[in-house]
Amino acid sequence: MAFLKDTQRDLIPNIFKINLIQEKNILHLDYITQRNLELIHSLWERGKEATLYSIFNQTHTPMGARLLKKFILQPLIDIEEINQRLNIVQKFKNNIFLRSDLREELKVIGDLERYINRLNYSGRANARDLINIKNSLEKIPKIKELLEKARIPEISEFIKKIKTFNEIRSLIEVSIKDNPPTTIREGNIIKDGFNDKVDELRDIIDNGKKYILEYEKEQKRRWNLTTGLKIGFNNILGYYIEITLRTLKIIKNIPNEYVERATLKNAKRYTTQRLKELEDKIINAEEKINDLEYEIFNTIRENVEKETINVLETAQNIAVIDVLACFAEIAEQYNYSRPFINKENKIIIKAGRHPVVEQINIDEQFIPNDCYLDNEKDQLLIITGPNMAGKSTYLRQVALICIIAQMGCFVPAKSATIGIIDQIFTRIGASDDLARKLSTFMIEMTETAKILNYATKKSLVIIDELGRGTSTSDGQSIAMATLEKLHEMKVKTLFSTHYHPLTEINLQRVKNYHLDIIENDDGSINFVRTLKTGSTDKSYGIHVAKLAGIPDDVIIRAFEILEQIEEKDPFRTAVRENGENISTTKHYDKIINGKKVELEKLYSELKTLRDSLNECNEDLSKTEKNLEIRKKQIKELELNIEAKEVKTPIKKKFVQTRLFEPITDKEKFMDLLNLINNIDLNGDLPEKFKDHITELKNKIEKLI
Repeated sequence: MAFLKDTQRDLIPNIFKINLIQEKNILHLDYITQRNLELIHSLWERGKEATLYSIFNQTHTPMGARLLKKFILQPLIDIEEINQRLNIVQKFKNNIFLRSDLREELKVIGDLERYINRLNYSGRANARDLINIKNSLEKIPKIKELLEKARIPEISEFIKKIKTFNEIRSLIEVSIKDNPPTTIREGNIIKDGFNDKVDELRDIIDNGKKYILEYEKEQKRRWNLTTGLKIGFNNILGYYIEITLRTLKIIKNIPNEYVERATLKNAKRYTTQRLKELEDKIINAEEKINDLEYEIFNTIRENVEKETINVLETAQNIAVIDVLACFAEIAEQYNYSRPFINKENKIIIKAGRHPVVEQINIDEQFIPNDCYLDNEKDQLLIITGPNMAGKSTYLRQVALICIIAQMGCFVPAKSATIGIIDQIFTRIGASDDLARKLSTFMIEMTETAKILNYATKKSLVIIDELGRGTSTSDGQSIAMATLEKLHEMKVKTLFSTHYHPLTEINLQRVKNYHLDIIENDDGSINFVRTLKTGSTDKSYGIHVAKLAGIPDDVIIRAFEILEQIEEKDPFRTAVRENGENISTTKHYDKIINGKKVELEKLYSELKTLRDSLNECNEDLSKTEKNLEIRKKQIKELELNIEAKEVKTPIKKKFVQTRLFEPITDKEKFMDLLNLINNIDLNGDLPEKFKDHITELKNKIEKLI
């Protein structure tokens, strides 16, 4: 709020309350997960293409588009709220006529939230904002009528909060021109017939000369004249009545209302109150009408502004309807099915698809895959398979289906049963952050640490290729230890890896799956992209390297080296021996000893700090004692000076003085002055004492 007040340099009238986002009420998606799953922004293009938002954004209102982002980034965890959304989406999906009519009306609704917010800033609002509000509000009654006729119980609360705003719509309709200028101080805003004064001034501007001619004819008729009287204009006199001297002889008695302004050789010039009024109207009409229209505009703006809360509430509820109708459209268009949401710790997906990949690669049929995860039997799925087989796509699609389900939308699957998830964690890809001095591997470990420290039994963890950023032996060790820890925590996990020996780990809730391929006789491979049970012991990385265009001699040599490496595989033996989480105390003791060293170091630092604190306390005590002594000295000085000042003056006695003879009183004052000069005014004395001492010093110097 302080930032807004500072930047806007104005009141913030359109912000009425601040709501706290309760993390406990939403599915938590940290920034890393939002980035890795490409929910709003694409990893590669840093834009909105190839994201879940880009595929789902078929909303028809700007408010709906903004709300869709919120739905994506803050999925629900309350089953009743999720099912309420799903019920509305189901009704919209089933009733194609309602959905079509509703979305047709939503198309012409502008950004009500921004229009009404602009209107609250008098310096920025203009008449077009009022027209935009009116045009948008005109569709609200029709939308409300469609929703009421649909008789959907779940949207009854939304309907109650949607107002029709008949009064302000009517006010804007009769008052503001349909295509007003962007400026508000140059007139041409108010419609004809709305304000009598505006109509009169506008009429004067349009017909000013006509009124002057009519007045001239009126004056001629007054004396039955055909010539000799005319109304003219110049920059000095303005408008005037010129009567020739010959005509004046005919008129004889000039009325009192005629005020002479100038005498010419053959005529005289006069003015009248009526002519002055006409002149003022003609000359000042444009300025007056601009000010008047601006005043009327502000009055209308203030009347509309009073409905800000209701307009914002209506806009928010229209946005909800827009998003849910959009969900229904997507479900129908992309063949999505309704998920079943429950409290069981299970994820059961039949023929699941990646919502983004299947829409971007429309030339290639997407191969759907199943997924089953729980906390008791199939808790940790190790996914193996060659590069480009679709492991990362599969991992992401499971996470996205869970997010979409808890958004309250139908999902890209034949069927899906989702036990409520509280958090989704991802460890995908390789990147660095040199600005923060974080290497690729450090970021990888930081993300893994967050998973191991914060994941719960209700969380979903996605790990893709853990341990790639360091040596093979270190990476394999970290991957295996992390896998064992996740198994111990009973966190639902999808764990893809190229460390194939990990598939031989002997843990009861770990299951192996692989993405199948077809290996041809000529050494080439075809990707099937179908998930099957069991593991694979090949990554086919050299085959992919060949597809990428690596020279044949390099490929041949790589196969030769691979055969030599696979003859010895000490990691496979380590997996088999430590599969039951068996470990010696050697490294455990090493870590404990390291902790002891850290504690001793901390204790030593604490002792040093305590000694330093004791020294500070002693110095403080000494300073306080010195301060008390100085206070007493200052008090004595004050008493001595007051005694000198109060002493009753006596009659001066003139005596012969001797040169260079010391004066007793002067010696005393000099002693006092020396004592004051010895006080360190730059020390720890409070400012008030420093000022007081300086004042005493000045007084003594005057006495001396």
